[in-house]
Amino acid sequence: MKKTLLGFSLTLALVCPLFAQDKETDRLENAGKVMQEILNAPDSIPQSVLDKADCVVILPSVLKFAIGIGGSYGRGVMTCRGGKDFKGPWGAPTMMALEGGSAGLQLGGNATDFVLLMMSPRSAENMLKSKVKLGADASAAAGPVGRTASADTDVTLRAEILSYSRSRGLFAGISLEGSTLRPDNGANKNLYGKEVSASDIVFNKAEPVPDSAKTLLSTLQKASPVNKSSGK
Repeated sequence: MKKTLLGFSLTLALVCPLFAQDKETDRLENAGKVMQEILNAPDSIPQSVLDKADCVVILPSVLKFAIGIGGSYGRGVMTCRGGKDFKGPWGAPTMMALEGGSAGLQLGGNATDFVLLMMSPRSAENMLKSKVKLGADASAAAGPVGRTASADTDVTLRAEILSYSRSRGLFAGISLEGSTLRPDNGANKNLYGKEVSASDIVFNKAEPVPDSAKTLLSTLQKASPVNKSSGK
């Protein structure tokens, strides 16, 4: 009996980390597909906006739950342009979690994909260190839509984070004020096989790019190879 229990425990110890890693691998692959589909759509993120983003957060299939007036919970990935000044190529991803909600976040019963653009070094750096509340710790706004739309509107210029949603094929800017974003340290451990901080992944290239992230990074690199932001 003891041998059976020991064998089961050893099997569980081997299988659980592999299952957890597969889950994060799926998340990365889904994020790559979402980004690819959105950027290939005719009404997408304006080129001038994407070219000024330091980092991108992709949260596939976020679900609404009913607490009070509503809320949301989702997990996704964040990738940034390389280097301390965010001027290099898109780099290894860090896993992220979205929590909270507001009266303006009405997802119904549908899964919704979210894309958030970090438009200032400060917003990106803060996001990598700890939990950030959108609208309080970092100014946030619904992003403009349309390939040729301008990034130079007052709202866009003031916002540190621009957010978008896609549900039932409809792509639009959406306000996520009141929600929080934080590094998903547990998921990073599952993906990379050890404890590693989001800052080390992005700024210090502590981990190589996983194969499951290559579609996401190649899509972004092709769409926006150069950071045209002067920084805020």
